[in-house]
Amino acid sequence: MARLNEDTIKAAWQYLEANKIFSIGELASVLRCSIPNARLKLKQWRTYTSYNQNGKYYTLPHVPEFSKHGLWMYKDVTFSKHGNLKKTIIHLVTASPAGLSGKQLGELLGLSPQSFLHHFRGCAGICREKQDGVYIYFSDTDVVYEKQTQQRSSLVCRSTIDTISDTEAVMILVAIIQQHGISAEDILALPEIKKSKLNLVNIQGFIEHHGLLKKIPDSRH
Repeated sequence: MARLNEDTIKAAWQYLEANKIFSIGELASVLRCSIPNARLKLKQWRTYTSYNQNGKYYTLPHVPEFSKHGLWMYKDVTFSKHGNLKKTIIHLVTASPAGLSGKQLGELLGLSPQSFLHHFRGCAGICREKQDGVYIYFSDTDVVYEKQTQQRSSLVCRSTIDTISDTEAVMILVAIIQQHGISAEDILALPEIKKSKLNLVNIQGFIEHHGLLKKIPDSRH
């Protein structure tokens, strides 16, 4: 690579700072060099590459003001301090306390889930499970996965409890008291429960939250 004039580099640096983001063509233009030489400068300067817009845009390393998730958006161009989209998704999923749905990932990344998630069905570093008709993405590291699934179950349970009225809670409790060992499916089939808006998930969550699960005898004794 031919040595660039220091004044040219200084002027280019000021221009790129002011514009915040730039394409490889713009960089080659302000440096008055070839595209291959401009790419060498990108590497030397350790610029960030956008994870959307087909990786068309770049920014100088000190320009982005990253969020707590390590993401930065300027206009409609988005960057990640974690690297490309794949590395970013793996980081976001792994760092999440209870895994993330496709919708949650899309909201964090500023992308439509349909535009990228199909590329990550078998991606190393993450795994997905369908829960209540929605795919949830977890870390594929055993220890992290276990913590995330436990936390999500707890969140789902609390959310379920919040949707049950006092009257509905009393109906469930009465059914359990009157018919010791009754299952959630049997409770759902009761005439008075059918008239309510309760569903199987509501009832199961209520039973689990209050520790009302039927005790199963230990057959080892």
